Amino acid sequence: MFCQNIALTDLHARTSGSFQGGRRKHSRPYEGRAPALLQPRQRARTAFLRTSRERYVPTDSSPCQCPLGLRSALDTETEEKAIYLELQNGSDVRGVALATEGSRTLVTLTPERAAEIAGAFARWLKASTDRREQHDAVRGGVFRVAVGRDPRLSGPALRDAVILALASEGCDVYDVGLATTPAMFMSTVLEEFKFDGALMLTASHLPPDRNGLKFFTERGGTDKREVRMLLENAFEHSQSRDAYSIENRQHSGALAKKADLMAAYAAYLRSCIEKGIRNAKNPLKPLDGAHIIVDAGNGSAGFFATDVLAPLGADIQGSQFLEPDGTFPNHVPNPEDQQAMKMASEAVLKSGADLGIVFDTDGDRCGFVNRDGKPMNRNRLIAVLSAIVLREHPGATILTDSVTSNGLAEFIRKRGGHHFRYRKGYKNIIDKGIELNQSGVDCPLAIETSGHGAMRENYMLDDGAYLAVKIVSELINLQRQGDHRGIDSLLDGLAEPLEEKEFRLNLLTENYKETGKMIVEAFHDFVTSAEAPPNWRLEKENYEGWRVAVDEGNGRAGWLLLRQSLHDPLLPLNVESETQGGVKRIARILYDWAAPRFASVLDLSPLEKVLF
Repeated sequence: MFCQNIALTDLHARTSGSFQGGRRKHSRPYEGRAPALLQPRQRARTAFLRTSRERYVPTDSSPCQCPLGLRSALDTETEEKAIYLELQNGSDVRGVALATEGSRTLVTLTPERAAEIAGAFARWLKASTDRREQHDAVRGGVFRVAVGRDPRLSGPALRDAVILALASEGCDVYDVGLATTPAMFMSTVLEEFKFDGALMLTASHLPPDRNGLKFFTERGGTDKREVRMLLENAFEHSQSRDAYSIENRQHSGALAKKADLMAAYAAYLRSCIEKGIRNAKNPLKPLDGAHIIVDAGNGSAGFFATDVLAPLGADIQGSQFLEPDGTFPNHVPNPEDQQAMKMASEAVLKSGADLGIVFDTDGDRCGFVNRDGKPMNRNRLIAVLSAIVLREHPGATILTDSVTSNGLAEFIRKRGGHHFRYRKGYKNIIDKGIELNQSGVDCPLAIETSGHGAMRENYMLDDGAYLAVKIVSELINLQRQGDHRGIDSLLDGLAEPLEEKEFRLNLLTENYKETGKMIVEAFHDFVTSAEAPPNWRLEKENYEGWRVAVDEGNGRAGWLLLRQSLHDPLLPLNVESETQGGVKRIARILYDWAAPRFASVLDLSPLEKVLF
């Protein structure tokens, strides 16, 4: 979600801590790793201990001068703070919320911690001077906060804890039930609600044992700095006498009012389709005659079929996995997942649908399947939306992440647009789009290859359902013009690579951030040296890592990009080629350079599987 920073002054919280700025430590991936967060690299010398509201500060001498019992308590508190900070996942919170049979993975997002984080969000909302003055005048200082969730099995317990904490902080709490992430933002701007804040419980497409929290105001979603401050404040409060007691959280439902947010959000989306279809034969049923199916992956987005498409006249027969099920039994709810797209393609072909729509768990991403069963995600999705947007905004700038193809850039240029290739990370993309528009650059679309796409006309909100609105409307407009090839007709002229591959190279050191930076910089030095192949050329603009153009002869061009992951201890390597065997040739050159230098600190086995 987009965000414009909210003032963080005048914070008065029931905690001995306060919000302080600072850089966050990169979080470890939870998947498949031991709970290393229980082994802090630095302990007592930089920690504090609060017992009976008193603060003990170790001296700078070594060893720590605390008595043994205090030292143990000190270590415990340090470990607890480390767990809180490890919950940060960029601009939201994610952790393990369920213990699974046979798993040794530590449950990090407990109801107790979720309550403390929600309480910190409430205090943060009330900290803004302009908000406090507004509510003193209009609502007597009472803040209204909405709580929604996806269907994960841990959702109800976390919801109850969150509601209790928000109510304890004096908020009027509204339980909106099962929801999507974009709908939670919309609850802060739709006229019938206009909540002061919204909190969504979701972990997107991650496994069923994960869960998380996302936070919104009418200005957008929190950024990394704000989430870090929320977690720090939540930890401080958890160590105070005011820490929440949630033993009776199952009764917290009485503390929250009910609100039918999804009905209002569906009505908003229907109105957008009605406005987007030109010269509809039946204004009351503008989708009459269209056959569109939805694959919701058993997440929260099944409503788009039943509450948006069907009421407008669409035939939704053949839709699948609309029923919410927090075990996600059919496939990973992720439009980047090959199995998800394969099953959606099969459903489109079997039902004879004009279009298939694939959503992720919480509805902020989507992918599509054309009537011929061909998937439209990643570069193809961006191309379709670019074609629509550039017709509406000639000469506009299309902002994407760093791993888009050469063919997409040429596709945008041929349609009179400007391609701005930026960085990975949907929040990075959205914030840059806001910045460009504020500086006078016409940027109506900011989109990641993952399917996170934000449009200026829709609050610069990454909303998979709104992207579906645009594409469904375009499908009907094309049919009205006599073009029955489907959305695929918008891809005319898009050159696609013959081969493409992403290698995820794990970093093998504890200080992986520094190691990764060193390797990426060494790669730059290699590419710009005489040692590099003569047909390799560093791209002029690089916003993360280093992208290299590869001349493959006869007018064909490949590329590779080596960068650091935003959150995980690894280096993603993306390679594309327009020649048979091109990916392997490019990978071989990189392997021959990296193996003698970095084999002890970088896992090169993904390359070896392709090469040997």
